[in-house]
Amino acid sequence: MPDFESRDPRTPAFWDERFERAFTPWDRGGVPEQLGAFVERAQPGAVLIPGCGAAYELVYFSGAGWDATAIDFSPAAVERARAITGQWSARVVEADFFAYQPAARLDMIYERAFLCALPRAMWPDVARRWAQLLPPGAVLAGFFFFDDAPKGPPFGISRDDLDGLLRGDFECVEDAEVADSIPVFAGKERWMVWRRK
Repeated sequence: MPDFESRDPRTPAFWDERFERAFTPWDRGGVPEQLGAFVERAQPGAVLIPGCGAAYELVYFSGAGWDATAIDFSPAAVERARAITGQWSARVVEADFFAYQPAARLDMIYERAFLCALPRAMWPDVARRWAQLLPPGAVLAGFFFFDDAPKGPPFGISRDDLDGLLRGDFECVEDAEVADSIPVFAGKERWMVWRRK
C-alpha cells in the first residue's frame, strides 16, 4: 500500500489523494451483476448514488431510463467520474451527502461502498440522512459490507448493527449472497434492498 499523508476518510483530501495516485481497490471497473438484475426488473425512477467514485453505475442507470444523479465530495473522484461517464457527465455533482438536496423526489438510493467508507461513528448520521431523503415506499438498495476488522476503510458492520441502524425507518425486502465480489469485499458483502416505511 502506498504511504498516504491523509488519514481521515471523513475529508475529501483522503479520497483525493487515493484517486490522484490511482489507489482504488474498491473500484470494480463496472456494474455488479445483482444491480444489473435489479435495474432490469425495476420501474425506472429517480436514483441518487452517494460517494459515487468513478460512477459506472450512473451510466448504467441512465442508459436504462433512470433519472440518475451521482455525488461525491472528493474533487478528484468527481473529475474521474466525469471523464468516464460520457454523455451523462453533467449528472456527476461535487457535493456533500449530508447537505445535498435532490432536485426531485427520490425513488432509490444506491449503496455501494459508501457506508463502509465512513467511520462507524458516522453511521447513525448516514442512516438518518437516508431516511430523510427517501419517502415511504422508496428503496435503499445495494451492497453492504459485513466484517469486524477494527480498522478501515472499508469499515465493516454486523448484521445486528445494520438492523439497528435501519429497522426504525426501513424494512428489508431482499437479502442475497454476492457471487461476483471484487477481492476487497469477497465473502463479506450482501445485496440488500430496504424499503422505506
